[in-house]
Amino acid sequence: MIHTKLIDVPLISQLPELPRGCEVTSLAMLLSHAGLHVEKERLAEEIIKVPFEENGLRGHPNDGFVGDMYSFETPGLGTFHSPIASLAQHYLGNQVVDLTGCAWERIEECIDKGTPVWVIVTSRYRFLEDEFWETWETAHGKLSITYKEHAVVLTGYDHDTVYFNDPLDNIKNRPVNKNDFIAGWKQFGHQAIIYQKA
Repeated sequence: MIHTKLIDVPLISQLPELPRGCEVTSLAMLLSHAGLHVEKERLAEEIIKVPFEENGLRGHPNDGFVGDMYSFETPGLGTFHSPIASLAQHYLGNQVVDLTGCAWERIEECIDKGTPVWVIVTSRYRFLEDEFWETWETAHGKLSITYKEHAVVLTGYDHDTVYFNDPLDNIKNRPVNKNDFIAGWKQFGHQAIIYQKA
């Protein structure tokens, strides 16, 4: 099925205020589409945060935002789906659905219904080779991690392409090769969050 009707999601840039804030900025876009205009800076304040390193263990991105979101001068990484879903539920309650682990087909079903999708993908929008990854010791055990992590909001797709709002490069409906994008998305464990219209 060729699908080129793009969902109109307001574009919000993470820069200059949030150099590492792609996840909360993408959430701000999702909330804005839902009719809730919440400043990205407010979401940055409200997201659960964990230290970059404590007692010899690195922070885990599913426990909260790891390290410093505001500056590259100090260590920081990002956050995964769980803290973002929790923060989204603060505003939208049980309308929020964490689809993490789902098949790509489920993502396309959401887009078909006019539902934008918050996702985590590699920052190169493709599969990343081993050289870009390292292993962290966390409170939950070993975690394979890369600093080339990015969050975007999917707004459309067709046979060969996905389209998304990119908070870092500030591009609305950015087109990228679909197979490459899916490969990068899968490397982060199929992370995806939507909201269902009330």
